[in-house]
Amino acid sequence: MQITRSSVDTLKGPADWFTGDVYIDAVAAAPSPSRVSAALMRFMPGARTHWHRHPLSQTVFVTEGVGLCRRRGRTDRVIRPGDRVLFEADEEHRHGAAPNRLMVHPAINEADADHDVVHWLTPVTDEEYAAAAPTVD
Repeated sequence: MQITRSSVDTLKGPADWFTGDVYIDAVAAAPSPSRVSAALMRFMPGARTHWHRHPLSQTVFVTEGVGLCRRRGRTDRVIRPGDRVLFEADEEHRHGAAPNRLMVHPAINEADADHDVVHWLTPVTDEEYAAAAPTVD
């Protein structure tokens, strides 16, 4: 068994990546040659990512709360605890907490050969998010 003590404080997600309050805890950044990283993401009610894409995909696993996710050009999908979402390579998408609920998920990413993990795009407006699917199925 190996225990690695965390030396990084919880970070508040930057405004050029997120709208609203999002908190990030690094979970894993595997040593070279691995390119896998993981972070625990906490989205406060209504907080969300900007549109973005991952060169080699992203997997999120909802552990708490209710969220919304959307592929560009598609409709919103409600995500709940136990749901695993795979955003495919270079798929433009967004995800975040439902307007009235928080959402927590670990995010697992793999960097490409150039060490790119994510490409941030445009913000999701309040109007666009308010038009999202209701949070009941």
